[in-house]
Amino acid sequence: MLTIYRVLAWTVGTILIILVLIAMPLKYLVGQPQGVEVIGPIHGWMFMFYVASVIVLGFSTKWGLGRIVLTALAGTIPFVSFYAEHKTVQFMRNQPTKA
Repeated sequence: MLTIYRVLAWTVGTILIILVLIAMPLKYLVGQPQGVEVIGPIHGWMFMFYVASVIVLGFSTKWGLGRIVLTALAGTIPFVSFYAEHKTVQFMRNQPTKA
């Protein structure tokens, strides 16, 4: 599940950066909304999958509700999902394994 979360965190983060730094300026500065019309829904769908992966990962590894919510919200702020993914991987690698 960690691998799925990592892929989705990077995907959502990358799409959000494209949306915020390229598509939205094109829409509001140049009047070309096509980028937002295409990238926006893609980000929306990927974000839902990302949140689902956070919830599954969080409950399966017994995270607290705060960690789950903050990790899910990381997909809404440009660049933060990359930081959250890094910290999540660190956290997971430092957890004792059940033998």
